[in-house]
Amino acid sequence: MTGKQLRNSILQWAIEGRLVPQDPNDEPASALLERIRKEKKRLVKEGKIKPDKKESIIYRAADNSHYEKFADGTVRCIDDEIPFEVPIGWEWCRLRGGVNLLSGQDLEPSRYTDRTEGIPYITGASNFSNGELVVNRYTSSPTSVSHKGDLLITCKGTVGTMAYNEIGDLHIARQVMAISALGLHLPYIQIYLEANLQSFEKAAHSVIPGISRETLLGSLISVPPLAEQRRIVAKLEELIPIVDRYGEAQQRLDTLNSSVKDLLRKSILQEAIQGRLVPQEPTDEPATVLLERIQTEKQRMVKEGILKKKDVVQSIIFKAADNRHYEKIGKETVDITESIPFEIPDSWHWVRIGHLFAHNNGKQLNKGKSTGRMMAYITTSNLYWDGFVLQNLKRMPFEEDEIERCQANKGDLLVCEGGDVGRSCIWDHDEPIMLQNHIHKLRAYSTICTKFFYFTFYFYNLVGIIGGKGIGIQGFSSKALHNTLVPLPPLNEQQRIADKIDELFAQINQGLK
Repeated sequence: MTGKQLRNSILQWAIEGRLVPQDPNDEPASALLERIRKEKKRLVKEGKIKPDKKESIIYRAADNSHYEKFADGTVRCIDDEIPFEVPIGWEWCRLRGGVNLLSGQDLEPSRYTDRTEGIPYITGASNFSNGELVVNRYTSSPTSVSHKGDLLITCKGTVGTMAYNEIGDLHIARQVMAISALGLHLPYIQIYLEANLQSFEKAAHSVIPGISRETLLGSLISVPPLAEQRRIVAKLEELIPIVDRYGEAQQRLDTLNSSVKDLLRKSILQEAIQGRLVPQEPTDEPATVLLERIQTEKQRMVKEGILKKKDVVQSIIFKAADNRHYEKIGKETVDITESIPFEIPDSWHWVRIGHLFAHNNGKQLNKGKSTGRMMAYITTSNLYWDGFVLQNLKRMPFEEDEIERCQANKGDLLVCEGGDVGRSCIWDHDEPIMLQNHIHKLRAYSTICTKFFYFTFYFYNLVGIIGGKGIGIQGFSSKALHNTLVPLPPLNEQQRIADKIDELFAQINQGLK
């Protein structure tokens, strides 16, 4: 449980009567509410407050149902609104029955200043800091004036931030409301507000986050006896600092756990991609045979017109007697030792990614072109290491001769060109998907374990082999992708490695259970 979840639970216990024991000697809440109603009538009679036409009395009848009686005499059952049972001695009422609520008003710039002239002007959440008010504007022509002791709450934009007015008279803008209690204990009302913030926001029918005046006044509040309200507040003042410390400790632990998991994943990938995660099997078909099979397949594709001759130029990378790595392309042999990122087992081979996979980008978005078949496509914002986010995909036209080139099929490895350079994922959906040009599509020439190379990109991204030095401003170009050096284990070992990584990652995600 997080600190926030624990805090919310304690607040809920408080307003349900489960935080402190009830005292049968307490004056019941019904007597308190009756006294508040008499006080409001007196204030109305004296012209100090306006009569509230929506004021009501909530009671429980002999049939055990809850009813609400309004000023005009009408009565209705409100059982469907009552969220929970309250203890004996408690009552329900609308918040309007126990508070005065002042809505703020914005001032024209000509009516306020940053000089200390007039009274403070509180405009919104920026004036609230750790439960205290920060004053940076003043006005000499206030209209919505909060008085000392009021509870201020932000009701627009950043919603639910609260602080007590310990300053004195001050003007509030429309992003703020001021609450004063009429017999209820104001700190208990604050607890109630904090416990119900989410429901207030959901009830506000506005594009901009906010709490409406009517939503607040019309909400149901569980009312304990006044003495119990004070005991609840005192108990929370005792518990909340402990909860806050717990939350901070939990956050530190979560950060540590996340760091440990990341380090474990990185360590597993390093062992895997460098050939130390699973044992080599002498009976495995050598990687050299796999390379020959891939080259044969590419030559067949040339004969059938699927590939061009330049795409089958063979690169042979080997380690010579001088313990250095060389690459032979045609008649030219080049020392590439400085490009080799780490050592691999003798049964493995280094190879350029472009010799294992046919690859190309998707289609560049052309807003001026509207011909072709309208099709949904993905870009880098839809592609993540652990899957795809496919809600609300955009669409653009694709000509018939573009579809095959720009379409990913199940099993294709997709690699980001920009953003988080090299971020990769295997398209595992049965239905094909179209690609925008910021994604490389890699399709194996012959049978290989694509997931092994997905994990290779994952490791390369973590250690900066891709996405670090050598990647230009434009991102991971097709040429850079083609020439990326990757280790090639025997085919069976590729699969064993991928399976072992999946197994270990699952254990990490489950907390190493």
